[in-house]
Formats: sequence, C-alpha cells, structure tokens
Amino acid sequence: MSISTDQETAPIAAPRNGSTSNMFRSFGSLFGAGGGSEVARPPTPQSSDGYVEFGMQDPERSGRTLGTFAGVFSPVALSMFSGLVFIRVGYIIGNAGLYVTLLQFIIAYAILLFTVASVCAISTNGAIEGGGVYFMISRTLGLEFGGSIGTLFFFANVVGSAMAISGCTEGIMDDFGPGGLFASTDGLPDGKWFRFFVSSMINTSMLLVCLVGAALFAKTSVLILGTVTVCLLATFISFLAVGATDHTILVPLANTIYNKSNDSVIAYLPYTGLNATTLRDNLGSHYGPDYTANGKFADFSTTFGVLFAGVTGIMAGANMSGELKSPSKSIPWGTLSAVGFTFVAYVILSFLMSCTTPSVTMRNSYLFLMPVNLWPPFTAIGILTATFSTGLSNLIGSSRILEALSKDQVFGPLLNFVLRGTWKGNPICAVVISWVLVECILLIGSFNLIAQINSVLFMLSYLATNLACLGIELTGAPNFRPLFKYFTWHTCLIGLLGTLIMMFVINPIYASSSIILCLILVIALHLFSPATHSAQWGSISQALMFHQVRKYLLMLDPRKDHVKFWRPQILLLVSSPRSCCPLVDFVNDLKKSGLYIIGHVKLGDFSGAEDAVDTQPWWLFLDHMRVKAFTEVTISRSIREGVHHLIRLSGIGAMKPNTIILGFYDNEAPKDFFQNGTSPYKTDGFNEGETHNFPIRHDGETKHFEVQEYVHILCDTLRMKKNLCLCRNFQRLDKNFIAISKHVKYIDVWPINVFNPTSGDPFDVVSLFMMQLAVIMLAKWKHLRVRIFLCETNESRTISTFDTHAPQMDVFSKLKLEQSLKELRIKADILEIQEWSRDTEFTQQARILKQFTAQADDALLDDGDEIAEDKFNRSLLYMQRVNQIIRDRSDQTALSFIYLAAPPKPTLPDFNDRSANYVELLTELTADLPPTILVHGVSTVTSTTL
Repeated sequence: MSISTDQETAPIAAPRNGSTSNMFRSFGSLFGAGGGSEVARPPTPQSSDGYVEFGMQDPERSGRTLGTFAGVFSPVALSMFSGLVFIRVGYIIGNAGLYVTLLQFIIAYAILLFTVASVCAISTNGAIEGGGVYFMISRTLGLEFGGSIGTLFFFANVVGSAMAISGCTEGIMDDFGPGGLFASTDGLPDGKWFRFFVSSMINTSMLLVCLVGAALFAKTSVLILGTVTVCLLATFISFLAVGATDHTILVPLANTIYNKSNDSVIAYLPYTGLNATTLRDNLGSHYGPDYTANGKFADFSTTFGVLFAGVTGIMAGANMSGELKSPSKSIPWGTLSAVGFTFVAYVILSFLMSCTTPSVTMRNSYLFLMPVNLWPPFTAIGILTATFSTGLSNLIGSSRILEALSKDQVFGPLLNFVLRGTWKGNPICAVVISWVLVECILLIGSFNLIAQINSVLFMLSYLATNLACLGIELTGAPNFRPLFKYFTWHTCLIGLLGTLIMMFVINPIYASSSIILCLILVIALHLFSPATHSAQWGSISQALMFHQVRKYLLMLDPRKDHVKFWRPQILLLVSSPRSCCPLVDFVNDLKKSGLYIIGHVKLGDFSGAEDAVDTQPWWLFLDHMRVKAFTEVTISRSIREGVHHLIRLSGIGAMKPNTIILGFYDNEAPKDFFQNGTSPYKTDGFNEGETHNFPIRHDGETKHFEVQEYVHILCDTLRMKKNLCLCRNFQRLDKNFIAISKHVKYIDVWPINVFNPTSGDPFDVVSLFMMQLAVIMLAKWKHLRVRIFLCETNESRTISTFDTHAPQMDVFSKLKLEQSLKELRIKADILEIQEWSRDTEFTQQARILKQFTAQADDALLDDGDEIAEDKFNRSLLYMQRVNQIIRDRSDQTALSFIYLAAPPKPTLPDFNDRSANYVELLTELTADLPPTILVHGVSTVTSTTL
C-alpha cells in the first residue's frame, strides 16, 4: 500500500549550500521549506593610517574641515536674521507693542530652544547627511513620516526662499524706486508686476549661483554674517546718535496716510530719537492695516507668523554635520550659541526701536531704519546681504532635500529624472524645479502673507522633529545614546505641543491644510512606496509597537478568556511554500483577525553554525503572498519532535495557537504554484540566489517520513488540547473563480462522524466548531450560502421502530437544529440525508467500520488476517459510498467541512496498521471532492449568551 502526500504536504530534502552529504529534510504538507545559508561576516575595513572605517575617521581625509563657528554658528545665525532683522521688527513692534513683541520672541525662542534640544539629541546619536529634517525624520520615524515631512520641509524651504526674495525686492524698491533714498529723479518704476519682475531677476541670479558656485557661498557664510553684524551694530549706534527729525522718513508710495484734521496726505513720518514718552506709547498694542497686504489689519497671529518666519534657521547647523570636524560638539554648542546671540540682538533692537521710533512710523514705513542710519548704505547692505543669503540658502537647501528624496526612492521612480539631471555632484534638475516653485510663490507678492505660510510649514517640521525625539526616548531603545544630554521627554513634549498650538494661532487654515496634506502623504507613501528602506533605516513605529505590544501582552490574561470572544488562532504547518500557496491564502481569510503562524520543521541538528535557521526567505514569502502572518521555523531530529516545538512554543502569553492545520497525506504529486503559468501566485523571486531554498518534492521521489509519524502528530495535537484540521484538494481552490462564478453557491457542513454514524450529533463540540468555521468563511465569501446536511442515522431508525410517529421525529430533529442555529445567529439551509438509515447494506458496512476501528486493545486480536482484511475492504466500500453521497451534492460547492474522527490511539498494539488504514479510509472519503477540511474540535467556540 503506497501512501504519499498532497501538494500542501509534499516532503522536501534541501541540500545545504550545495552539499548532498548533509541535507535538511522537511515534512510534507505539514511544514515549510527553506534551506539555511551561512552568512560570512565581512572584515572590518581599516585604512593605512590606523583609522577604522566604521569607527573613528581622520577628519582631514574624510572631508570634515569645518569648525563650530564656520560650520554651525554662522549659517544658523545668518538664517535666523534673514529679512526680519532690518525690515520687519518695526512692523511687529509698531502693531503689537513692546510687551507683546517680547512675549512673542520668548514664545518663539522657547519653541526653538526645545526643538534645538531634540535636534541636538538626534543629530548627536549618529551622523546626519544631506536633507536636514527629512534625513532625521526618515531615519527615526521611518519612510512614511520621513517622506511626508521631508516633502513639506522641501516646500518650506521653497517658501522661505520666496519670502527672502520678497523682502529683498521690497528693500530694493524702497531704496531705488520712486521717492527712494538712493533714487535719481523718479527712480525705478514701481508696481505689482514690476516687483515680480525684480523678484524673478533675483531668483534667477540665485539660480545661477546654485548652478555655478553654490559651494563658494557656503564657505563665505562667515564673511556674510560679519557684514550683517556690522550693519546691525551701525543701526544700534544710529539709534543712540540720531536725534529727533520730522522730515527724514518718507511715507512709501505704496502707502497713503491722511491727516484727519485738514484732510491732507501725510508725506513724512516722525522720529523722536531716545524718548521716554515714545517708549511709553510703544509698550501697548496699536494694530493697524498692513499696506503691503491690501490693507489687511494686523493682529497677534499675523505679527507672530512674520516673527517666527524670520527665526526658522535652527536646522542649518545640523545640515552641515557631514562637513564638521566634531558634529557631536559643534552642533549643540554652535546652534545654542547662535540662538542666544540672535535672541539678544532682537531684544536690543526691539528695545531701541521702542525708545526712538513712534508706532505710527513703524506701522507705515517698514524700512524706516535706512533714513535714520548714520550712513544709510549700511541698512541697504544689511537688507540685501541678509535676504539674498537667506534666500540662496533656502534654495540650495530645497534642492538638496529634493535630491535626497529622489535618492531614497521615496516616491519610487517618479523622481528618477532628478538623479539623472545631476552634473558633477550638483543636482541641476532639483535646483531648476525649486526655482520654478519659488517663482510660483512669488506671485503672492506680500512678504507678510508668504511669512505665515513659511512659519506653518517650518513649525510642522519642528513638530515632527520633537515627535521623533519623544518617540525614540519613550521606547527606551538601548541604541539611542545621544551625546547631547540636556533634554528629556518633557522638553520634547513641550516643544511638540508649543509648535502645534502656535501653528493654529498663526493661521488655522494653513495649519489644518498642512497637517491634512502631511497625513495624505503618509498614507500614500505607506500604500505605494517601496518598503525596502524601512528595513535599512529602521522605523520608530516598530519600536513603539514593540513597547505597546509587550505592555498589552502582559495585560492579556488567558485566565480571563471567554467563549464569546473566541477567535481562531492558527498554526499552519506547511512543507515547501511552492506547493501550498492556495492553502496559505485561504487560512489567511479563515483566521478572522486572529493569530496566524506559518510553521516549518527542518530535519537536522545544531552541530554546526551552517545549520542556523534563516527565516528571511519566509518573510519574503509572506510579503509575496500578502498575508498577515508570522513565521516559525525550527530544526529537529524528527518531524514529530519539531511539531511539538512549534505547537508548544509558538506565540507568546495568551497569543498562542488554539487550532492546528495540516495538509493531507495522500498520493497526489505536489504542484509548483511559483512556476505555473496560470497561477495567481507565479513569481521568479524564489528561483535564484539566496532565496532559492524552497525546494519541492517531485513526482516519484521518496518521502522522508512515514504515515505512522503523520498519525502520531494528529494524536499529539489532540492530546495537547488543540483543534485539528486536515486540508485536502486545496490545489484546486481558486478564490478569483469563486468570487465571479454564478455556479458556485455553497459552503457545505457535514456534521456526522462517518466512522461512527450511530452517534451522530449535529450539536457536539466538533459539529459546532465546523459551523463556526463555515460562518467565518461566509463573512469572506458573502455571496455563498451555508448548507448543513442533517443525516438520519440507524440509531434514530432503531428508535423509530418503537414509535409510530417516526416521521414526526425527523421533523422534530430538523426543527431542533433550526432553533439551535437561530440561537447561534447562524443562517444556513438544512438538507436531510437518509442513506444511512434506508440502505440496509450500507448500514451494515457502517457497523463493520465501527467494529474495525474500535479503540479497544483486543478489538482485532481475535480476528484472523483474512477476517481483518475482509472488514477493511468492506470499510473501504463504505467510505466510497459516503464519498459518492457527498460528491453527488457538491457540484456547486466551494468548500466542504467534514467531521474528522479521532485517530487510533498510539497505545494500541497494532497502531502501525491502524494508522495506515485510518489514513487510507480518509483518502477514500475525500477523493475527488472540492477543497475539503476534515475538522476535529476539542473546545467550545460558540455561545448563545449576550
């Protein structure tokens, strides 16, 4: 008698690293395949001068030449001065007053200080490359959040560049336009479109610098900062030296002020110099219209938006980490000192303005500093250098962020043209795209309106930075060891909440829109972006989930389980994944949001390192199948012992399998679904390289385990109180065909123990377990109906011979079943089957089978060989008759659930013979049926209580 395995249970013998002398063999249908391969550890690279490549590097050889001042302090201070220091501090004080202005500076710098702590913590936990916030967020929060925040940070730099250009244009027009201080005759023409033309020319000049000499700009940042500082000191001195004047400060042509007493146009604005009355008048708020924004009235949110937009350069130092000699020291000290320096400068400037300049002047001429300066070109030079350098810095930064997004393939091949458009390390395409977007933003025109958008986008970036640092701190990851220690989760949380609140204070519409856009990008990247980077970079989401899962697993008490909330927690034991794809896919639907583990046993031992279990190909298989499952692979000296390991040790805590599913042990040759041209699971991904470790047993090859071991595993599963399912004919399952076919209509349940039909009870534990599984599948295949076949047995026929109301008894059984199904909320059609009671020969064969499979130790000892053989043959005939009954009613069946009788006990003296007979009888029972599950439940899984 020859017995082999079905497609789902094909045994395999996998050579290890090409060796045929020492093989891993695996179990048919029960277990998955996969050969291990030894991974050699590469030697640690070391240079000739003794510096280890992965550790300490020679700064001169690695290109790290910048110190703290040139590499961090200068770019941060220059970015934080931007256009605000010369052209908008007066606007803020003139409208909000000194008290509110100082409060706004305190709020803004508090947010910046807490964010700087997070930036320093992340940036000193590892080297930061190009991309700034994008690089930190993507490598900390993962691809989805990193890509979305990086995209918004790219737009923030674009808007920041447009804001600086707008400020530069405003300074040029007020200097050289009609009535300008340096204008000859009428000066340059003025108007919305002419200002856009000037802005475009400035933007184009920045483009040329980026294309030709962007690196030179970075090296001259110290000189530019020195120029701006000298101009600022000249402004401070001028406040102290220049006295009162009424005819120096002209009203800009863009503004018109009427004298209400005589209804005349005011041409000049007052300047008092140091004056206590002026200071007293400037302490409170005097909100008025903004003449650069079509007369829109200023308020707290607009002034704070402009203020914050000018101090958003704290990332400039972290962006330079790849060129710093000592990033862990330079980034914290350089950034913090620049923040402190600019804060002191802004406070002094605010106080001197409040003491010398009336609010009406600050509200109506944003460039009043120039005419009151001892040497007016100082202010002009300061405006042009500060705004031009800030705009150029943001344009360079935005192009580098876009380049980083394209290198990381965040949007797949969509940005590949950016990489192809790189020349000598300069991302030409990225620069041009950034330039075009800046042009679009310049159409807004108003510096103050652009500043609000800029503030919201940068705040969102800072919010994400604080969130990243907070998350990684709360997870307690051992590898998070930043050299910067002056931060806690409290500072991260305060920075996060502060940025979130002030975003909505500045502009609720912009804030809501940016957050919604960020979430849309997160979802889009999660669904469509390649997932390879998350494994390379690491994602904080994994650490957070681990932290939460561990906490909830400890809270999940198995002693508090209730049958109302039972769900299948499945361990599917497979051989080569090539042969069981439909079964793996089907069980994924059957799990009903429960635990799903795919287990595999490799024959071998741990005598050598080459025998280590490699589960990476199995995870790749899960990705290919798109199933929500875990994988468990073990090495054991026998299949049975390996199954013990998997059943007892799979899962954790209360999340452990309660249902074990195996393939069937039969004669059919396995089918390779990876190679079948019509298979929906076809792939070439496991046919070469390291993933070529899912071999399959070919037809005619010898199996590596016996049928007795298979039945032993069934017995062990039931003894461990696990529900048992045997799956056959699943190589025929086609979910797509079932979904569209109008011929396939039913899921069948046969709640009768065909090995012992006299005790058939449609309400025992096994039958109810089958019905539960059928209802679960009905939720997946909503267009099908469940059919339950109520079989009248000879037991009920025996009772009916003493009862003249036998037909009424049949009706009573059906009504009882209908009532029970109603209480269980199961919708099903009930069909009556009477062959077991009406056919005398059939009934006699059923009795012989019952005697033949009796579990008593001496049941067969009194039978001779001929009698035993005769009983077995008649039992086979009986199973063939039962199979015919089921087949006759399965023409429109998608799936059948059949009652699985308990296997013979291993303690019986003739267990080996009984095992072979048991499997052969099951083989006859399920021959040529639709995909069939033989079910034996051991636990109650249904409830009628609320």
